[in-house]
Amino acid sequence: MKKNYFSTRWGIIGTGCLIGVFAALLQKMGNPANMGICVACFERDIAGAIGIHRASVVQYMRPEIVGFVIGSLIAACIFKEFRSRTGSSPIVRFVLGVFAMIGALIFLGCPWRALLRLAGGDGNAVVGLSGLVFGIWVATLFLKKGYNLGRAQETHSAAGWIMPLIMLGFLVLMFIFPQIQGQGKSVILFYSIKGPGAMHAPLIISLIIGIVIGIIAQQSRFCTMGAFRDLILFKQMHLLSGIIALAVSAFIVNLILDQFHPGFANQPVAHNLYLWNFSGMALSGLAFALAGGCPGRQLFLTGEGDGDAAVFVLGMIAGAAFSHNFGLASSPKGIGHYGAAAVIIGIIVCLAIGFTMRKK
Repeated sequence: MKKNYFSTRWGIIGTGCLIGVFAALLQKMGNPANMGICVACFERDIAGAIGIHRASVVQYMRPEIVGFVIGSLIAACIFKEFRSRTGSSPIVRFVLGVFAMIGALIFLGCPWRALLRLAGGDGNAVVGLSGLVFGIWVATLFLKKGYNLGRAQETHSAAGWIMPLIMLGFLVLMFIFPQIQGQGKSVILFYSIKGPGAMHAPLIISLIIGIVIGIIAQQSRFCTMGAFRDLILFKQMHLLSGIIALAVSAFIVNLILDQFHPGFANQPVAHNLYLWNFSGMALSGLAFALAGGCPGRQLFLTGEGDGDAAVFVLGMIAGAAFSHNFGLASSPKGIGHYGAAAVIIGIIVCLAIGFTMRKK
């Protein structure tokens, strides 16, 4: 059997460096500040692009997300790791995806963006990362007590292709119905004409970068949630070394490109309400850990044919719609009108899932 060099210590460090460098460069090429790559934010933008939420400032069919899935699919097929499976508590995973997104949009970023915000000088990211680790730590207590969503079963090969084909469909829609200059809607898709959704790197470059990251991350098993989970449970630094590499490489490129601006106030697409930065990411960390992977890892798993990960991704997209349609999501002015209640409900639901889905 050939050795997978991407999964070695230097392979995971290289993956982290690649993501950090590409994220900082994408920011320079047009993506929002401190948001070169944010899985949660970009899935929210996709939800806006297909019209399931109508927040006009966050609507764009992000090609990076499509690239992650397609790249992972390419790698899984080349290395014979594509395996269609599903059936591991899909409705629970959907609910976890919904609340993971709600928590992320309270903080305004996924774990990747928390690291990129830190690399860009946003001190609020320290609070968010602390909440993320706390949420993962709570989940490890359930894991120690037998928490398990059950085994996925192998299924028809066609089932594993559904999410990659959905993503390809999104990309085709973007080519068929491109944005009309100065207008917020094509025949089908919605496009932001101001705000974060209107900030994006060139489509082809974003797609290629997404595919490259998808290929390498699928092979390295890169996962931010897994990094902290393994550190807490097993005292292992393997995955964490990639997370550190991501933050350090993005920080260095930001310094070179004059994109490092330290402080807590007036950071791009961020607020400095410490309690809700912590709580939002605590909810996300808990949901990610209970579902078995961070949002990036869930996308890479869909490229391998994992239908349960696909359900989680769809849950996150639905969670983005709930967040913006029901006044939950934060903005630079602070959290949404019902955001605090959503975080509390989400934590209660996730704790209930942790307590009730344990094998004695």
